Amino acid sequence: MRIGIFTDTYPPYINGVSTSVAMLENALKKKGHQVYIVTVNPDNMSYKYEDNDHIVRIPGIPTGIYDYRLTGIYPLRALKKIKKWNLDVIHSHTEFGVGTFARIVAGQFNIPLVHTYHTMYEDYIHYITKGYFMGPSKKIVEYLTKFYCDQTATELIVPTKKTYDLFKKKYKVNRNVHIIPTGIEIERFYKENFKQKELDELREKIGLKKDDFVILFVGRLAKEKSVDVLIDAHASICKNFTHAKLLIIGDGPDIEKFKKQAEKLKIKDNVIFTGKVPWEEVPKYYSISSVFATASKSETQGLTVIEAMAASIPVVCVLDESFEDAVIDGLNGYFFKNKRQYKKQIEELITDQNKVKQFGKQARINADAHSSKYFAERVLDVYKIAIGITNEKSNKSFLGKFKKVLGKKINGK
Repeated sequence: MRIGIFTDTYPPYINGVSTSVAMLENALKKKGHQVYIVTVNPDNMSYKYEDNDHIVRIPGIPTGIYDYRLTGIYPLRALKKIKKWNLDVIHSHTEFGVGTFARIVAGQFNIPLVHTYHTMYEDYIHYITKGYFMGPSKKIVEYLTKFYCDQTATELIVPTKKTYDLFKKKYKVNRNVHIIPTGIEIERFYKENFKQKELDELREKIGLKKDDFVILFVGRLAKEKSVDVLIDAHASICKNFTHAKLLIIGDGPDIEKFKKQAEKLKIKDNVIFTGKVPWEEVPKYYSISSVFATASKSETQGLTVIEAMAASIPVVCVLDESFEDAVIDGLNGYFFKNKRQYKKQIEELITDQNKVKQFGKQARINADAHSSKYFAERVLDVYKIAIGITNEKSNKSFLGKFKKVLGKKINGK
């Protein structure tokens, strides 16, 4: 099968979507399929072709939101290259920019379009509105999301029931919605991949002692990730357990705010900020940690939770539907509803190393269900459904609307 993946984020840029796309690409290739990538050039305003023209990077302008760049919706040079690929199916991973281009290409060449919804946009609009007009802004987000996912996609994929309910109950979309939890290359995170010496060297490098109990968070340091909840609770934990360290991996707009919070609470020696960590180095940080914690309710799935489980690390996370497919309360980790419960659970694990080991072993077993192999197989099933569906009406409808926007005729194949 010849598969075109369209995404705004792709390595070397690292986030959840980028990691998911790269993992799917590798898994599909291992199964013998030809995969082509259309993405953004993260470096400059030029076209770039890589891997024997299997990767096309389109010029994009910075949006001011993290490192995201927004492309034009109809880059002609890329279109000529894509036409030669003779794709069987297009799989888009973004609603705007490259995602809009994916829909135009699908309509113009009559190619089935599968779309995966990754981002709960209502949790991110404050970056654009700065707190103003939140009500109307959410309505606009709802309208655009329904338009891109309901009226233009042949088949829609979401990672959790939480996202499924968003589309079916709130947005009331009519498309088929397939729940397929995003897989990861779980083998990358196995502890046996690393020698004890290199793990000891890493601990020493970031200032961890041998007997420290390490609570790990990995992710973007921004308001919606609720890292402040973990820091605030850690101040109470440190009163009883001075060897408890909160290890925070990642960067973001609120990193300085979180650092000041730790200073104000007088626990800066117990909260370690590493900043950005290279993608290939991240698994080591899981392996030197005791538990993984997150209070974020903005996830569509939470891949870092599965990464931690693959590394045999128990998970302590806020009670949210996005984590329910992976975490089994009392078996491989805990759910908490508030800071008091979180503190109690962490302190229980600090004092019971046998439970930490027991939860860790079970976490590793449960992580296998989220392997890239099984994920790719389920996605391929959706591709086959999409190819078997007559999608001309939905794609041509989208294309017709964009003809007016573009102000010019878009020729057929």
